[in-house]
Amino acid sequence: MLQVHGCHASAQWTVFYAALHAVLRYCEKGMLLLSLDSAGLFFAVKEIMMIIGRKVPNVTFRTRVRDEAVGGPNPFRWQDLTSDDYFKGKKVVLFSLPGAFTPTCSTYQLPDFEKLYSEFKAEGVDEIYCISVNDAFVMNAWGKSQGLENVKLIPDGSGEFTRKMGMLVAKDNLGFGMRSWRYGAVINDGVVEQWFEEEGYSDNCDSDPYGVSSPQNILEKLKEKKAA
Repeated sequence: MLQVHGCHASAQWTVFYAALHAVLRYCEKGMLLLSLDSAGLFFAVKEIMMIIGRKVPNVTFRTRVRDEAVGGPNPFRWQDLTSDDYFKGKKVVLFSLPGAFTPTCSTYQLPDFEKLYSEFKAEGVDEIYCISVNDAFVMNAWGKSQGLENVKLIPDGSGEFTRKMGMLVAKDNLGFGMRSWRYGAVINDGVVEQWFEEEGYSDNCDSDPYGVSSPQNILEKLKEKKAA
C-alpha cells in the first residue's frame, strides 16, 4: 500500500486519487495512459490492482433486530453479524455514503437502489447492502422512514469496516466527524469484482460528488460485463 508522509501528504493524496480516476476512465475505454514520469499514475495502476480482487475486511457489526420476546414498547435486541454473514457465498452490491438522512442519500441513492432491486436480481445479484458510519439505531430509523423492503442497511458505527476499506474521511466541515467517502462495489463471495468510487476523495470535501456509485451506473456496468 502506498504510504505518504510529511506536511505535503494531503496534496499528494489529492494528486494520487485524481490520477487513479484518470486511469480508471481510460481503462474503461480500452486505453491506458501511463506517463512514466508521473509517480501518481504509476501508483494509481498499483492501487487499482489492489482494489479489484481484494477481500473485504473481517469485521463484526453491532446490529439491532426486532424480537417480540423482549417485550415492552421497544422490542429490539443486539445481534452481532460478521462480514461472512453478509458476504460469504453471495454476490452482492455494496454502496457506502456519508450519512443516513442526508439529502442525496435519502432523495436519490437509497430510494433508487430500492426501486431497481428487481433489475439487480435479474443480473445475478443476491443482496444489495447500504453501509454508513452510523450506529444501528440511526440506520434502523432511516430504513423505517424510507419504507425499505429490499435493500439491507449495515451499521458501521465505529467506522472499522470503512477504515479498513481505505474509505474513511473527515467531514468536520459539516460537523459529521469521520465518515465514509461515497463508493459502490460488486462483491462476490467476499471479493471485490467491480469498484465505483466517486471522484475527489479527500478530507472535508466542499462538495458531495454523486454519479459513479449511482444504482443506474452500477447496473449498466453489470449488464455490460454480462454481455461481454
